[in-house]
Amino acid sequence: MYVDSSTVKQGDKSYTRYLLRECYRENGKVKHRTIANLSSCSDAEIAAIRLALRHKEQLASLLSDKTTVTQKQGLSFGAVWIAYSIARELGIVEALGTTREGKLALWQVIGRVIDQGSRLSAVRLAGSHAACDILSVGKFDENDLYDNLDWLAERQATIEDRLYRKLHGAEKSGLFLYDVTSSYLEGTENELSAFGYNRDGKKGKMQIVIGLLCDNEGTPLSVEVFTGNTQDPKTVGPQIKKVAERFGAKDVTFVGDRGMIKNGQIEALHAEPYGFHYITAITKPQVENLLTRNIIQMNLFDQALAEVTTDDGTRYVLRRNPVRAKEMKASREDKLATARRMIDERNCYLEEHPKANVAIALRAISERTERLKISDWAMASANDRVLSITVDAETLGEAEKFDGCYVLKTDLPVESASKETIHDRYKDLTLVESAFRTSKTAELEVRPIHVRLATRTRGHVFVVMMAYRVVKELSRRWKQLDVTVQEGLDELSTLCAVEVGVNGSVRYNRIPEPRESLGKLLSAAGVRLPDILPSTGVKVTTKKKLPSRRK
Repeated sequence: MYVDSSTVKQGDKSYTRYLLRECYRENGKVKHRTIANLSSCSDAEIAAIRLALRHKEQLASLLSDKTTVTQKQGLSFGAVWIAYSIARELGIVEALGTTREGKLALWQVIGRVIDQGSRLSAVRLAGSHAACDILSVGKFDENDLYDNLDWLAERQATIEDRLYRKLHGAEKSGLFLYDVTSSYLEGTENELSAFGYNRDGKKGKMQIVIGLLCDNEGTPLSVEVFTGNTQDPKTVGPQIKKVAERFGAKDVTFVGDRGMIKNGQIEALHAEPYGFHYITAITKPQVENLLTRNIIQMNLFDQALAEVTTDDGTRYVLRRNPVRAKEMKASREDKLATARRMIDERNCYLEEHPKANVAIALRAISERTERLKISDWAMASANDRVLSITVDAETLGEAEKFDGCYVLKTDLPVESASKETIHDRYKDLTLVESAFRTSKTAELEVRPIHVRLATRTRGHVFVVMMAYRVVKELSRRWKQLDVTVQEGLDELSTLCAVEVGVNGSVRYNRIPEPRESLGKLLSAAGVRLPDILPSTGVKVTTKKKLPSRRK
């Protein structure tokens, strides 16, 4: 006999039903039947029934006059509970399932939300937090979590599909944001590692490429890991197939950054049976080509937002960002000032050292202007052992002409989307960039990647994606509290359960009333604490000696 629970969400409200059920065998088959509906019972009554069923063999000692009750501080409870509650609302708990592997995967997600690190770190974290009691998972170690990454990688598509249905239901999202990033690796043993265009500016580091597909709200729907030398456009094809075949979306518009959606990708989007649309930006050489062909004119950038449509239906949306233009102008002036300071230092040195070689000093200045990328319009020269720098006003003016200018390209018809809509949807790509920043920095730490196998690398990145969804939701709910997610979780980690012992053997966790600051965090997140929680008695520890097998 056991208590079965199920939660459904209707609109902004969640409803949980509780049933008292029992298992029995009939003709060799295990069946279940409902004895009573407990949905009208309070949380405390439900917990009491579960406690009684768990310790039904010891009820006599519980009810005896010689009952001895002890209390002591238990494990940290608050941070795990709120992360678990949000994950349950987002459908992550249901998508991962109730098997042991599903619960281990859920702990990897929650552990990544609370405190980042390796699988070994996640095990140590479970030793001080009430992970096993909340998730009802048995004892595990770091090797179980490494194997669990293989399980996640194998079932990633199924889990993503469940999460998509939970988020969008029968509605088929028509707008998808897509972008890629790279993550450098320490070492050279990762099966997906390769040298490629490193967006992190880490020279000499091998990397992997990560593609993230989001809906129009910036919520991650799917993540994919490619080898480190994969070019951006080559990652688009799998996303088109994924959106059409797995998500079943219709009338789709892909939004991708410049260099992502090129002619080949546009043809793939237009191909049968897809017939998808796109919004992207074009490169500076492509803008110059349009100017040369008189398809667009520079005076269009003087408008707040201009549009040009070609004979084949391609639309170009033009804008000059005045803030960006000022930033670029200030950057050039700063670089020029840097070069002039260097010239002043070299001139002082040449004056104090008559035998110093002027050609060497001039070469150093020229190399510096090359690195600063101002050599096209700022030329260094020497005259009678005096160095100087000359600005070519005409070339500088030509360079400044495109400051803050960008051109968007789309095949969406005017009746489907105005130029303002196209511009706004392209700006939504910043939501994907925000996801990358959160995932790659201290909040979730996708790196360092402590695995080498391809499946485990993909499983690790998938864990980070699901953890980001929890962090994103907590950030939204705590926005008015002026607190970061990490600060809130650190504060909640101080909320510990009280471990209650009865006659030295029967135990459960009593959850104390939180102090005011914790109450505000829980209230803003819409999360309620239970009164008591069954104690599994499981103590998680790391292996004393790791086996010598590849991770």
